[in-house]
Amino acid sequence: MTTAFQGLTTKEINQVRMYGCTEAELRKSVESGITFKFCGPEMVAASMMSDAQELLSFGGQSEGTREQVRQMLNQAKWVLFTYIADQK
Repeated sequence: MTTAFQGLTTKEINQVRMYGCTEAELRKSVESGITFKFCGPEMVAASMMSDAQELLSFGGQSEGTREQVRQMLNQAKWVLFTYIADQK
């Protein structure tokens, strides 16, 4: 186990691999943001996808960049499924 995963549960380790952080950290980050407070989760997800798209346009060929984009898109999907799909 790497130092970055020390003290995390198996579930949290999988979350870090999927999102780049735990779901608890992601929720805290999303809900504390001004975009979430004033524009809602839809705009947060759109902003995350725009950031991923922008990152791809500036050298998205490296393994590190592809991994970061993958995690950003997973974060955007998490926002959509957590805040929007659950409301229906």
